[in-house]
Amino acid sequence: MQVETKKPARVGAVLRTYGSAALTYPWLLSAVIAATITIVGAAIVAPLYLKKFVNVLAGGTAAPDVLTTIAWILGAYALAHFIGWLGQRTRMLTIGRLEARTMADLYDKAFSYLMGHSHEFFISNFTGTLTRRVTRFARSFESVFDNIIMNLFPSLLFLAGVVTVLSLRSVWLGTGLFVLTALFIYVQYKMVMWLQPLRTKRTEEDSRMTGTLSDAVLNHSTITSFAAVPYERSYFSKVTVEWRDATRRAMDGYALIFGIQGLFALFIEIAILGGTALLWQKGLLTIGDFVLVQIYIIGLLDQVWGIGRNMRQLHDAFSEATEMLDIMELPHEVQDIAGAKELRVPNGAIAFDQLRFEYHDGHAVLDGFDLAVRPHEKVALVGSSGAGKTTLAKLLIRLYDLTKGAIRIDGQDVSEVTQESLRRAIAFVPQDPMLFHRTLLENIRYGRQEATDDEVVEAAKQAHCHEFISQYPEGYETMVGERGVKLSGGERQRVAIARAILKDAPILVLDEATSSLDSESERLIQDALLRLMEGKTVIAIAHRLSTVMHMDRLIVIEKGTVVLTGTHEELLSHESNLYKKLWEIQAGGFLRAD
Repeated sequence: MQVETKKPARVGAVLRTYGSAALTYPWLLSAVIAATITIVGAAIVAPLYLKKFVNVLAGGTAAPDVLTTIAWILGAYALAHFIGWLGQRTRMLTIGRLEARTMADLYDKAFSYLMGHSHEFFISNFTGTLTRRVTRFARSFESVFDNIIMNLFPSLLFLAGVVTVLSLRSVWLGTGLFVLTALFIYVQYKMVMWLQPLRTKRTEEDSRMTGTLSDAVLNHSTITSFAAVPYERSYFSKVTVEWRDATRRAMDGYALIFGIQGLFALFIEIAILGGTALLWQKGLLTIGDFVLVQIYIIGLLDQVWGIGRNMRQLHDAFSEATEMLDIMELPHEVQDIAGAKELRVPNGAIAFDQLRFEYHDGHAVLDGFDLAVRPHEKVALVGSSGAGKTTLAKLLIRLYDLTKGAIRIDGQDVSEVTQESLRRAIAFVPQDPMLFHRTLLENIRYGRQEATDDEVVEAAKQAHCHEFISQYPEGYETMVGERGVKLSGGERQRVAIARAILKDAPILVLDEATSSLDSESERLIQDALLRLMEGKTVIAIAHRLSTVMHMDRLIVIEKGTVVLTGTHEELLSHESNLYKKLWEIQAGGFLRAD
């Protein structure tokens, strides 16, 4: 399921999500708001003492009582600024702690929900794009919170305070300033809304470019082996051209908006100063009032100008947060039912009952599939590619949900137990195991995270990993590279088998578990697998029939249904059949068994 990317920013949903996250720390949030109010209050009160200071100086006398008044005024002016300074320091300390904690919570929340999506979801979306959406979701909180608490909220608070103070001196002056400033803010809002589609397009192209880059990096070996670097450069260049054009259009929009803002700000300044001069001429205002208005206008225009810039930054943050919010509001395709119970596996019997499975495109892989596996029985699924063998394994561990039918383990429907307990009961060794970019010790321990170092080493020895691990200078502390690229295919496969040995689950699923091994490695691993399979129910998927010929029962699958079952000898004794045909091809030399 591919995530839709062309959706507008949802401001309300983002604010509710971020607000709920910030309210987890009410004392820190309250301290930030209180500090912000203190800062704005100091910025409004301090110029009032400067006004008094100018009026005293304008009086033209230097009597002792005047000097005392000046000293008192300057002391009060300094105190107001000092209180503002304390507010600044308090806000810086508290806002950092609040944002760090909240962003960490948002990272955890986004990661947890993302990991709950289905296998289909991850194979349908770029890894790089998903990664970036998670990081943007958390980091956008910082942008949103900073702009609201440090810019938008203080600006509106400062506007209210300034209008109130000036209205006490002249209702016309206060009203005029409020009307012009409100009009300025409204014009900025309309311009930002006009710019919104351009910025959304830029964000989409940025995500697309990240996904394309990640895809190329992950497939570097394929690119080089096909001498396709020039082609990839051309392909990536087309993506960057789209990003460049989207960015240019957005930048042109910025330039137009800045030009209009500059003219509007100049108009407001001239209009208010002209009105102040007129009131001063009529004796309604003092020289100190004139200075006060000038200081307020400079400060107010600077903050209101910033509102437009903040709106653009907020829109970017809302757009980026919306991308991840879409994923977090997308229901998980595979979910535990209400009241799902823990799976108990006393015996390990598995029943596939009239399975039907279709992919999202409607293509049916299985139709009417029936199979019963007895406790501790070792069965192998064989057949041509595309017959549905690997799909069965994925359905067993619920990477997908069935279209129809049921899978039961010891009589318990796997759709009615918790996914976690189901997967704990099954050790799955895939055809192409992926390792974490962590140490060999950590990768093997993934089979059972609480295992001791000694248990990890013992599992590695049984899987014949210990031999090649011991050759590395750092031994088990060797980093394996992204997806285990520093190891050979056979070494990765043995690490995956070591995980399964360490997990020691009652059910074992092997999907071409020895496909990446050379003859010598396969011989060693077969011994380990025989020990691993003791006392377990085993389902093995294999194309190399020589690796499963000694299983208790072979299940021949064709077009999603069982066409034949029996031991190796029984199947060969039948007249012409699919298994006999596959065996003759491999034994005849095309895929000759060792």
